[in-house]
Amino acid sequence: MQIKKIRNRNILFTYRQPAGWDINVQLILGNRYNFIIDTGLGSLSMEPVKEYIKHDAKPIIVINTHYHWDHIWGNGSFRDCTILSHTRCREMIEQNWEEMMQKYGQHVDGEAEKRLPDLTFEQEIYFPDDQIRIMFTPGHTADSISVMDELEKVIHVGDNIGDTMEELVPSLYGEKDDYIKTLLKYKDMDMDLCVSGHNTVLEKQVFNKILDLL
Repeated sequence: MQIKKIRNRNILFTYRQPAGWDINVQLILGNRYNFIIDTGLGSLSMEPVKEYIKHDAKPIIVINTHYHWDHIWGNGSFRDCTILSHTRCREMIEQNWEEMMQKYGQHVDGEAEKRLPDLTFEQEIYFPDDQIRIMFTPGHTADSISVMDELEKVIHVGDNIGDTMEELVPSLYGEKDDYIKTLLKYKDMDMDLCVSGHNTVLEKQVFNKILDLL
């Protein structure tokens, strides 16, 4: 596991998996809240993040970028915290939890307790004290959201970028047009760096590369 400070208040925890793919969990140290983006494979994978902020008394908001198992299995580590997602994400976790555990349970790191999001939204939610904007950005899944740090110009796009530089286009749940609209939305935003669920930290130009590939 690697901990990397990508901006003054943006910290990236990258977990190297035996299967050859990485998992990124991002921490944003806000003024009012600390934001944890995705919770990885279970309770043990969340321990380094909790250790990093153990002396920070600010409330924690956990964000699930989408319902997939490798982004939510550590939710149970944050029983006293708000978990935020798109409305459909909560529904899809509920609907798919047992099937995901049956198919991928061998990847659980520690314990995976089902903890559903308790704060959901449809299009956008904004935290003005922290300059954090969270938006509905369908593409990889129908419930995908992105987290924009407007202060440090860093965006987390979940799995709307593919897992490697060789495969920048992710698997898509449905219409390619929905994903293209999301990419064009990203292009119009004032950002420098892009974090995703599995790839390396990239610059904004990656969205032009993906559009060219499409």
